[in-house]
Amino acid sequence: MKQFLDFGSENACEKTSFTFLRQELPVRLANIMKEINLLPDNLLRTPSVRLVQSWYMQSLQEILEFRDKNANDEKVTYDFTDAVIKIRNRHNDVIPTMAQGVVEYKEAYGTDPVVSQNLQYFLDRFYMSRISIRMLLNQHTLLFGGKVKVNPAHPKQIGSIDPNCRVSDVIRDAYENARNLCDRYYMNSPELILDEFNVKEVEKPITMVYVPSHLYHMVFELFKNAMRATMELYGDAMEYPAIHAQVALGTEDMTVKVSDRGGGVPLRKIDRLFTYTYSTAPRPSIDGSRAAPLAGYGYGLPISRLYARYFQGDLKLYSLEGYGTDAVIYIRALSTESIERLPVYNKSAWKHYKTIHEADDWCVPSKEPKDMTTFRSF
Repeated sequence: MKQFLDFGSENACEKTSFTFLRQELPVRLANIMKEINLLPDNLLRTPSVRLVQSWYMQSLQEILEFRDKNANDEKVTYDFTDAVIKIRNRHNDVIPTMAQGVVEYKEAYGTDPVVSQNLQYFLDRFYMSRISIRMLLNQHTLLFGGKVKVNPAHPKQIGSIDPNCRVSDVIRDAYENARNLCDRYYMNSPELILDEFNVKEVEKPITMVYVPSHLYHMVFELFKNAMRATMELYGDAMEYPAIHAQVALGTEDMTVKVSDRGGGVPLRKIDRLFTYTYSTAPRPSIDGSRAAPLAGYGYGLPISRLYARYFQGDLKLYSLEGYGTDAVIYIRALSTESIERLPVYNKSAWKHYKTIHEADDWCVPSKEPKDMTTFRSF
């Protein structure tokens, strides 16, 4: 994060960015393309996955065209920025398209535990790679891509990074937008109670170096989940328990906790909530026209966790079944410790797909609780 910041703020040089990206982008694209090829053949044959592969292949070829071009030529750097914008736009729908491919595969062939485990491993790495590539593309296009060098809406941002991101403002913005969806769908919504605890500078609002759009994405997802759980538990009640959000800045971590009274989730289901394609809501149609506004493919939580982990943070859920859920986002307080977490294609990654998973060496109870009304002891 500090390197992104230093490069953008001190002396943002388009030539330096061009020289770096023409080396780095092909590496990141090629790494994940190698990994896609390790997926089951039947999944690779689905129309959606083939489409995603074609996007990556085209983008790689377009970047490689600049490998030996003269960095001092202004037309070259201009064309490169143009190509970067095209690539970014081409990849806008990668997440729903890959999700559709997984759905097509499951409907045609079903899944077994090994395939599910490999898919989870792959999608975590694939989407993390996408977040990192998008971060690079956005920094370049925001710094060098427009006629206006300073974004009038966010004049102090350096590309997509805000050196003084006011955390509570982002949280309130995410809450208001989630609330609008909730009001449209349920005709009502829970209130927000927001508290700040700034250990470093008591009484001052919490600010930090971060990507506001990443924080917004995570908090918006948590608010949607909290609202949906609350509204469905309390049904047609006139009043709903408020959602509590707490922000704390310590010496190492900046933590955001979102707490609801939506009834909670049993412990055995917590891990499922981070599983791709697990959603408690009806699956949306691919055109999105009939999708429930507070639900989707079930990718919200796992993708949000990747945003948190991208700069060495995390996202965790703690639930009290029958009462409610606490969702906690951990972010590194120091920009010097917010280092990119990137998947690397190597022998260890290859082994993960090729190893035959052995039986568990702990006894595994049934996943579903036993119906004691039909249970007889002898």
